[in-house]
Amino acid sequence: MTEPQLPDSPPVRVSLREQLGGAPDPDFTLILPPGWERRGVDDATERSMLGAMRQRLMTAQRPELYAQMNRLLREAFVQMRKVSVVAMFVPADDAEHALFLPASLTASIQRSDSGENLDDFVRTAIREHGATALLEDQRFLRMERDEVQTVEGERVGVTTVVYITPMPGSQRRRALRLTLVLMRPDDVPLDDPPLVAMRALFDLCVSTLAWLPAGTGQAA
Repeated sequence: MTEPQLPDSPPVRVSLREQLGGAPDPDFTLILPPGWERRGVDDATERSMLGAMRQRLMTAQRPELYAQMNRLLREAFVQMRKVSVVAMFVPADDAEHALFLPASLTASIQRSDSGENLDDFVRTAIREHGATALLEDQRFLRMERDEVQTVEGERVGVTTVVYITPMPGSQRRRALRLTLVLMRPDDVPLDDPPLVAMRALFDLCVSTLAWLPAGTGQAA
């Protein structure tokens, strides 16, 4: 079973809405795990992360992993740009006590087809994908799926959690979509305590989301 798909939209810096004179969408902030930060999906961020990864692997005396990790990180940026990710949340390169987790969190914009509102999307998500309110907060829709994938020849369990909340002022035509991906060995069950704790941690993080004026987004 697959989650409702994000409609295709080009990864442009300025939205069509803004080009036509409409007000830009609001920005947002949320509390993140210790040592994590919000980053863009631009070329400068990609270069910075590649450099930091190389330094860590060389310090750890694992140069043989660099080529593999370099390719995986570049592929990740390509995929994020394809789905118009507007922000990602990762451990800071210079954080001494960052909480490193087998997890990724990204933000993108969910848009309706043909300018209609997202009510049909919400009904489908609830009826066919088991979506529920996040921690009983009706502002957020939460849906989760689990599958086994093959990554670099190894089978891994992948849990994907999607959080949807409508954009203020959009008449429910646009929503912020946060996508959490958790990875684990494929023999680790869904009720494994560390996995349960990670899902709970990110549920709490997403629940702290607050809207800000356009262009002022940050992560606390």
